[in-house]
Amino acid sequence: MSEPQWLTWARDVQAIAQNGLTFCQNPYDRERYEQLRVLASSMIAALGQNTPETVLALFTNEKGYATPKIDVRGAVFNAAGEILMVREAIDQDRWTLPGGWADVNFTTAENTLKEVMEESGYSAEIIKLAALWDRNRQGHPPDVFSCAKVFYLCRLTGGTPTIDNLETSGIGWFNRDNLPDDLSLTRLLPHQLRRMFDHYDQPDLATDYD
Repeated sequence: MSEPQWLTWARDVQAIAQNGLTFCQNPYDRERYEQLRVLASSMIAALGQNTPETVLALFTNEKGYATPKIDVRGAVFNAAGEILMVREAIDQDRWTLPGGWADVNFTTAENTLKEVMEESGYSAEIIKLAALWDRNRQGHPPDVFSCAKVFYLCRLTGGTPTIDNLETSGIGWFNRDNLPDDLSLTRLLPHQLRRMFDHYDQPDLATDYD
């Protein structure tokens, strides 16, 4: 699934507008940057599935220099070589690795372990950084914002399975030969999941990046 070129252009226009509004003091130039933000909203709304007002509200909430968002994922393996997965409640109970948006005041590693505990009830420890991927280059469904996806290879250390009714509706352990087909593709792609098994089988593999 390749990202449409118009979305890349619209995202660039939004970033220019946001950066301009962050640093520019001239009222006339600020007005022009506001117009660019409205234009970017209209572009995405016309070619996407949202109203211009909805997209503009998203853009207006973005303050400061435009940077990618950070999504963290924990590839937790047990002693049997099975990987921990959770069902994403807000995505029709599709499967993904535990994770989510990174919170402030936590490192990406701390965020990952926190998400694992919150979404599954299990504790884990970090083995290594397995991958740092750009969401828009990986083949995920198109999205308004840029995002860096951080995958950590983790080892199970304890805990008991606990479902977070707000975020997850199920928990499971899977080996390489029985991976679920119904993945939450906005969060996890099949080749990314398989790659985590490669890192588990070969701990000395270099970190993947794009």
